[in-house]
Amino acid sequence: MSGITKEMTIGEILMKNPDVAPILMEAGMHCLGCPSAQGESLEEAALVHGMDIDELMKKIETL
Repeated sequence: MSGITKEMTIGEILMKNPDVAPILMEAGMHCLGCPSAQGESLEEAALVHGMDIDELMKKIETL
C-alpha cells in the first residue's frame, strides 16, 4: 500500500487506512487502540511481538 511505512506508528497507519487492522490482528497485534499503538512504530511493534517486519509489510502492501 502506497504511503505506509514501517516507521509509521500503528495509530498513523490505521488513520491512513483502517483496512490494515485485520492484517495486524491476524498477525497477533490485538491491542490496536492501546497507548503503545499510538507511540511505537510498526517496526517496533513487530519486534516486540516477534514478527518479521518484511513479511508484515508484504501483507499490508497487498491492500
